[in-house]
Amino acid sequence: MSDYDYDLFVIGGGSGGVRAARIAAGYGAKVAVAEEYRMGGTCVIRGCVPKKLLVYASKFTGDFKQAPGFGWNIGEPRFDWKQLIANKDAEIDRLNGVYISLLEGSGVDMFHSRAELRDAHSVHIPAEDRHVTAKYILIATGGRPFVDESLPGVEHVITSNEALHLDDLPRRVVVAGGGYIAVEFAGIFNGLGAETTLLYRGEQILRGFDDDVRDHVATEAGKKGLNVIVGQIFTKIEKTADGLEGTLTSGEVLKADQIMFAIGRSPYTEGLGLNHAGIETDGKGAIRVDSFSKTNVDHIYAVGDVTNRVNLTPVAIREGHAFADTVFGGKPTAVDHGLIPTAVFAQPEIGTVGMTEAEARAAHGEVDIYKSTFRPMKATLGGGDEKMLMKLIVDRKTDRVLGCHIVGPDAGEMAQLLGISLKMGATKADFDATMAVHPTASEELVTMRQKWMG
Repeated sequence: MSDYDYDLFVIGGGSGGVRAARIAAGYGAKVAVAEEYRMGGTCVIRGCVPKKLLVYASKFTGDFKQAPGFGWNIGEPRFDWKQLIANKDAEIDRLNGVYISLLEGSGVDMFHSRAELRDAHSVHIPAEDRHVTAKYILIATGGRPFVDESLPGVEHVITSNEALHLDDLPRRVVVAGGGYIAVEFAGIFNGLGAETTLLYRGEQILRGFDDDVRDHVATEAGKKGLNVIVGQIFTKIEKTADGLEGTLTSGEVLKADQIMFAIGRSPYTEGLGLNHAGIETDGKGAIRVDSFSKTNVDHIYAVGDVTNRVNLTPVAIREGHAFADTVFGGKPTAVDHGLIPTAVFAQPEIGTVGMTEAEARAAHGEVDIYKSTFRPMKATLGGGDEKMLMKLIVDRKTDRVLGCHIVGPDAGEMAQLLGISLKMGATKADFDATMAVHPTASEELVTMRQKWMG
């Protein structure tokens, strides 16, 4: 008979926590999961899944514009925001049910409540005013939108959470931020017909991405009508009879019906009782862990965004699985956080894996650059001056491909497969020896021969 109520108690029912719970249960562990909102977590309930559904909706604007070039006369399109949100909510409800069914099918107990640590082996369930004990505890509470509470008028802004539940599509929107979430939501609002401005404090949006990618996305988004302002932040926001007015550091005033902040996310550790168990965090509140996701306290682990390592859903899932393999499967597994392919569902879309050009030059010195910009085939009849970008970064000494960056339709789909190639150590010669698939945009990746001399 165990000395504990559970072998594993997971705090957080998101992608990483649910994966860990299911795999641990599969190894025979008695497992429970506590989630204060809805099973599925940020990604499924109020993140990447509903956001991409809105991205799909916003792309129809471009498709309608191109349709006449292909012989289609569809009349005047009419968009219904309420119908989109209702359909999105129905899909999220379905996915929430799927996650619950997966946990039930794995024999995992669920607590629909926040959970708070009392010590290294006990957890309090406020909704039931109950204490439970566990041999191991996994914290997988993710992150939440950061908002500068010192900004005058900050009470008037929304975050990505509220943006997914607006009653109506705003006529004028300002999105503050320059990362994944900001750029994606700016594309959504712009594509659906709102007058949209993207405001970023830095010199160019998408910090951390390859410079050519950053410049290309900004240029192409501008062609689609998105107003991009860089080097500025809000100094105050005021509510007026006509909506909102945001004053910039330059003194310029931006008028909007909604102002959305997407200026970063913070690890969600507040109120977890970490101090009761002596768990260490860093200066940003992220839980410190080792390569096996173990905290400084024996028997307590953490995965996903709450650790602020690589804040992507597939990474949290992989970390959760590795934790279960390590602790309950007898297979110690440290997650490799290198060469992670990723996509940004901006408009235009980004798919990338590996080093940026700046990173490659810093790490390897001499590199060769292969780069191509071209008009997608669909645009030849559909019209417009849209351009795709493809870029390969190659180590001159070894010929190994260090990075691959794509901007344009289906870039994310390509990045997934390129991730396999780069993980296996593919060289430029391997790319050159691969037969092209014609006519596709991706064939450009295996036909680029001329080094970029710019």
